[in-house]
Order: sequence, then structure tokens, then C-alpha cells
Amino acid sequence: MKKIVLSLCAVITLYACNSTPEGFSLEATINGDLENGTKIFLKKSEAGKPPVDIDTTTIEGGKFLFTGEQDSPEIHYIAFDNIKGFIPVIIENGTIILEAQKDSLGFAKIKGTLQNDFFNDYLENSRALSGRVNSMQNDMRNAQSNNDTASMNSLRDEYFELQEEAKNYELDFIKEHPNALISVLLIDKTLSTKALPENEVKEMFEALTPEIKATTAGKVLTDKFEKSKKTTIGAKAPNFSAPTPTGEKLALNDALGKVTIVDFWAAWCRPCRAENPNVVNVYNKYHEKGLNIIGVSLDRKAEDWVKAIQDDGLVWNHVSNVNYFDEIAELYNVRAIPATFILDENGVIVARDLRGPALEAKIAEMLQ
Repeated sequence: MKKIVLSLCAVITLYACNSTPEGFSLEATINGDLENGTKIFLKKSEAGKPPVDIDTTTIEGGKFLFTGEQDSPEIHYIAFDNIKGFIPVIIENGTIILEAQKDSLGFAKIKGTLQNDFFNDYLENSRALSGRVNSMQNDMRNAQSNNDTASMNSLRDEYFELQEEAKNYELDFIKEHPNALISVLLIDKTLSTKALPENEVKEMFEALTPEIKATTAGKVLTDKFEKSKKTTIGAKAPNFSAPTPTGEKLALNDALGKVTIVDFWAAWCRPCRAENPNVVNVYNKYHEKGLNIIGVSLDRKAEDWVKAIQDDGLVWNHVSNVNYFDEIAELYNVRAIPATFILDENGVIVARDLRGPALEAKIAEMLQ
């Protein structure tokens, strides 16, 4: 009889270890004076677009519940009617426990499932680092107001060390958690900010588990790497066409010179506007020798785009869909501006993102 009981326990344990939840249950408690009936929204964002509502419930007695099914882990957001702020949460099958204060939603605690445990650990350590940064900034301000140069110099060195520690924390987290969804999001952030060379970022991505690569976030990042191949040095620049300021369509292939600069910029982009005088100088110096430029504006308003062209004296070809980071930016995998691509006479990319003296040196080398 004892053996039968032990065998039954073993079967139950084995079943429990191998079974997977069929759906998710997000059980939340919000402390603070939150009126019964207040609407709670479960939101989701896709492809960089603003989050949209995918479910709605109400709060009763400081509690609310969302249930459903989720194919793979994805980042979602909890928002509240008439309350500023939101709570990021990873929706995955299983029981998710959320607890937060009404007046400090950004410090919510989320646990209960593997990905949310990873996420919560990351957030707690990041907040601790942010707290140290804020404290050090206050000390630096106090030292500055007291003209304490010695303390300022010491604190500045410590501050740079702390910034490096924060950067290394994220990179170490990625390496130590290849099975965490947050690792994909951190890799995407590293790629977008160009904090590391793209080949190093891709190596980190390749080290992730197949399950994490197969998530929506993983597929998006895979797509970015694939698109990046099309605009690496040595690749033929993808052709595109868009309206000019006067309304005609102009294609890249019709604007090529012996050397061509494809310049992604916008009127609202301060670094772009700061670099424009240098680009004007390079164009004036080398246009007659075969340099062409086609500016691709990522503005939202045509009047802003046209005014910036006139104000900065940008006399070369310009196109824009006046639709922010549009399909041309997507085609070239441009996620931040200024971004420039230097093409040879065959439209092959020979250099990227050169500015200042480096830009002129490259153009001079190609047209000598």
C-alpha cells in the first residue's frame, strides 16, 4: 500500500511538472483610494505604434482581474481611467500576481510567472541603480553650489563609473538570462541606441533560446537584422521614390551621381540641423565634381520640412512622405536620425553615418 501511495505521488508530481497552463490569469491589487467601477485597460503595442486596448474591466474593492489565453509571452500595459501612468506587465499563460500603489504605479510588483519574475528582478535592480544615480546627482549639485571643486571632480569620476556599471548591468542581464523576454527588449534598445556595434548585438541575440527568439519581440528583432543586411556596406542601396517639395515623384535611382549621399533628417532634429552647414559646405565644394545628395525628410508637417530646407540653404534634391519614420526609413532600417548612406556611382553603399571632417574626407577620396 505504501508503494502504491508513493507511486501515485510520483505520478502527480510528474504531471504537475510537465503540465502547462492553458491560459493566463492576471490578479491585481491596487492599494489607495480608487473608486469602485473605475475602468482598467489592458493594452498592447505593435510595431512601434501606440498601445491599443485589447481588454477592459473594472476595479472592485481595490482588485481587478484579466483572463485569457496567450500563445507566447508579450509585453502589455495596464492603464487606469483618469489616472496618469501605466504598469508594464508580461502576459503569458499562468497566474500573474500584480500589486501596486495608486500614486506610484511605476513601482508595481509583478510575480507568479517565469517571465514576470525575470522582469521584476530586472526592474528592482534598475531602480536601485537609478536611485544611486539620483543621489549622486544631488551630491554633485550641492558640491557645485558650494564651489567644492575637489568633491565635484571626485563625484564626476564616480558618476561615469556608475553609468558604466548601469550599462554593464543590462548587458550582463542579457547574457545571464537567454530565456528572458526582457533580454530581447534590452537587445532591441542596445541596437536602436547603437550602444554596441551591430555584429556584437546580433551575437547576443543569437545566444537567446529558440523559444524567446520565436516570440513576437524576437521576430521583430530578427526582421530588423534581416533588413539591416540590405543596407550594410557593400550592399546595393534599395531604390525608393517619394514626393519632392513641389509634388513630383523622385526616385533614388534617378538622383544618383558619381557619389551620392542619402541623408535622413527632419526639421525637428537638432543634431541634423547642426550638421547641415557642414553638408552644405561639402555639397558646394564637390557637386560640380559629381556629388549628389538626396535628402529624405522624416517630418510630420510639410510646412516645417520646406521651411527648414529654405532656412538651412539645402539646395539639393529632397523627398518626403511627411509621415515621420515611414516606409523609406523602415526600408533602410533607420531608427534614429541623422542617418546618412554614401553611395558610389553604381548605387553601392560604401560608408555610413559620417559627419563633420570625416564626411568631407570620404567624399574627397571618392572624387579625387
